Amino acid sequence: MRDKLKGKSFLTLKDFSKEEIRYILDTAHKLKADRKDGIYHQLFKGLSLAMIFEKPSTRTRCAFETAFGEEGGHPVFLSVNDIQLGKKESIEDTARVLGRMFDAIEFRGFKQETVNSLATHSGVPVFNGLTDLYHPTQILADLMTVEEHLGTLEGKTLVYAGDGRNNMAHSLMIGCAKMGVNITIISPSSLAPNEDVLNYSIEEANKSNSFVKVTEDMNEGLKGADVVYTDVWVSMGEEEQSKDRISLLQPYQINNNSLKLTNNSEVIFMHCLPAVRGLEVTNEVIEGSNSVVWDEAENRKHSIKAIMFALI
Repeated sequence: MRDKLKGKSFLTLKDFSKEEIRYILDTAHKLKADRKDGIYHQLFKGLSLAMIFEKPSTRTRCAFETAFGEEGGHPVFLSVNDIQLGKKESIEDTARVLGRMFDAIEFRGFKQETVNSLATHSGVPVFNGLTDLYHPTQILADLMTVEEHLGTLEGKTLVYAGDGRNNMAHSLMIGCAKMGVNITIISPSSLAPNEDVLNYSIEEANKSNSFVKVTEDMNEGLKGADVVYTDVWVSMGEEEQSKDRISLLQPYQINNNSLKLTNNSEVIFMHCLPAVRGLEVTNEVIEGSNSVVWDEAENRKHSIKAIMFALI
C-alpha cells in the first residue's frame, strides 16, 4: 500500500479510498505503540519539511514538528512574515522554490486553492494542515481515537452539533462516510453543510452501508450517538460575526443534558480544540468522564506521523 501512496499529497479525504485510510490508521496505531515503548525508526532521517502557517495553531504545529523531528527529520516553520506567499511572489513560484529545497510541505491557512496550488507546482507531497473548507489531518486523529475507545468504526454513530458548514463538519462527513461511521450533523439551516460535500458524503456512505443525516433538532439528532462532537462557533477569520453566531448557536451547546439525550452512558465526547468553555461546550462535559479530547489531541501527532510516512 505504501508504494501506491508514496509521493501523493494529502489535501482532502476525498482523494483517499477506505483501504488507504485504513492503512494510515493501522500505521498510526503501530507508531503510537512504538513511541510508548521508546522505539524510534528514524523514518525521516535526512529529510526536511516546510511548514507554512497563515493561521496560528497549537496542535497542528506541535504535531507536525514533533512527529517529523523525533524521527530524524528537519521541520522548518514559515509564517506569512517569513515568506512572500502570494504577495511579492506568486504561490506557484513559492511552491517551485520550496519543492527544490524540501522533501514535503505542510500548509495551514485560508484558501483550499492555495494548498492545491502548492501541491500542483512543488513536485513534492503537500499536507493540508487546515483550510477554510477542509481539515483532513484532524479527522485521521479523530477516527484513531474512536477506534481506541470504541474498538471499531463501522456501525458507530457520530453526532456533530454546531456550525455545519465549517471545515470540521465537512471533513467529518467525508471521513465517517468512507469508513462506515454513521454521521449526523445538527445545525441551524443557515449553517447547513455545503451541498456538494453533503451529496458526496451520502454517496460514500451508501458504499460503506452507513448514513449521513442533517437536522436542526438536538433531541432527534443526539439519540443513539456513540460519539458527540463539537467545534468552536466562530472560526478564524470570522471574528466580526461573533455576537450573531453565538446567539444563533446557543441552543446547540453540548452540556450534560446533551449527553443524556443520547441514551448512552458510554458515549464519548470529542472536540478538535481549542475549545471556548461555556459556549459550544460546558466545562463539566470537557472535563467529565465521557471526554476523550486529550487522547484526541495527542493522536494528532501519531496520525500525522503515519500520514507523512505513507506519503513521503
